[in-house]
Amino acid sequence: MAQAFQRHRSSSLFATDGKPHPLQDTLMAVTLALGVLAFVTAQFHSLHLVASWAGLIGIITGAYGQFVSVTTRERTFLIIGLGASAVGFFLGMARGGLFGGVIG
Repeated sequence: MAQAFQRHRSSSLFATDGKPHPLQDTLMAVTLALGVLAFVTAQFHSLHLVASWAGLIGIITGAYGQFVSVTTRERTFLIIGLGASAVGFFLGMARGGLFGGVIG
C-alpha cells in the first residue's frame, strides 16, 4: 500500500538525490566562474597571467570537485568548467605562462 503514495521521480540528466551538497555546489560554482574568467581573459594577449592562473586554479578545483561529486548535475557543470579552465590555462601558457616575464 505504501507504493501507491510514493512520488514518481523522473530520470532526468540533471536529477539530484534530493539532498543538499554545499561543498560540491561551491566547487561547481567556483570552477564555472574560474573557467569563464580563464576562457574570456585568454582571448586577450596581455591578460595571459590572469588566464593561466585562473585556468590552473579552475583545473585544480574542478578535479577535486569531480572526485567528491555526487550527482550528474554536478559532474556535468564541473566538466564544462574544467574544459573552459583548461582552454584558458593552455592559451595563457602559450602566450607567456604563469609568470610571463614578471620573474626572470
